Amino acid sequence: MLREFTCIICPNGCEIQAQLENGVLTSMTGHTCPKGEAYVRQELTDPRRNIATSVRVQGGELPLASVRLTNPIPKDRIFDAMAEIRGISLKAPVEAGTVVIAQILGYESDVIVTKSVALRG
Repeated sequence: MLREFTCIICPNGCEIQAQLENGVLTSMTGHTCPKGEAYVRQELTDPRRNIATSVRVQGGELPLASVRLTNPIPKDRIFDAMAEIRGISLKAPVEAGTVVIAQILGYESDVIVTKSVALRG
């Protein structure tokens, strides 16, 4: 069976074809660097994704602060992670880099603030 992937690791966006036989990778073409090959192997065995979203901020000059994961988590746990993130609300001021959820869902990935939000003035 032929599976096709668009690599998301670097800006090249290589179109990669992976040939599988009985669930085993037998050949791969289209990748221009080792990262593309590693990406496809990861997608076939344990697909992972990162999350970038926002959380509510009380008393801030902005109503929301952007957050992201520090490391990708299993793709099938994205909705669980989003449910946990939706449950938090921060109080201004909020500084970029602040960990708001450590080791989300027990993974080696923290939820961190990516945009500072000052107190409403």
